[in-house]
Amino acid sequence: MPETHAHRHEIETRPIGKVLPWTLLWAAAIIVFDQGTKFWAESTLELGVGVPVIGEAIQWRLVYNPGAAFGIGGDFTWVITIVAAIAVVGIATFVSRISSVPWALAAGALLGGAISHLGDRLFREPGFARGEIVDFIDYFGLFVGNVTDIALVGGAIAIVLLSLIGVSPRRPVRREPDPSPAAPSAETH
Repeated sequence: MPETHAHRHEIETRPIGKVLPWTLLWAAAIIVFDQGTKFWAESTLELGVGVPVIGEAIQWRLVYNPGAAFGIGGDFTWVITIVAAIAVVGIATFVSRISSVPWALAAGALLGGAISHLGDRLFREPGFARGEIVDFIDYFGLFVGNVTDIALVGGAIAIVLLSLIGVSPRRPVRREPDPSPAAPSAETH
């Protein structure tokens, strides 16, 4: 009996092992791209000055955001840092259980975005756990964001859509029939 249980567990976790490395690679790519574009923005753009990209609709505009979305909570950056850390742990736990490729892409985007923002909060000026987010993509003059924001919003929208259309985060796993003598067979019915 214990042998069957161990075998069943192996069958259930095998697909996750195939998806997890790619999910983590996708998250790492988002982190690298986000941090690279922030480095570019800080070394190229002048603080607060807009540079048209698509007319006045989309501009490069370097700003530092101490708060959450739209600058909300700027006086409570340390609280936002704690929430970001909890989010990273929660998303990482969820990612470790996914075996569906579409879910892996969506959750990987969330994980990469959350880690990148947490890194900003922990290591950027003005100090540990009070760091400001580098934003540089100005959308219609309404708000300024960054690559991580795109990944977070895209990942969240994908998860909502996947949920609405009924795609499971866990791929159905074909189980082998139970060979134990106690299992009912077609012949006994």
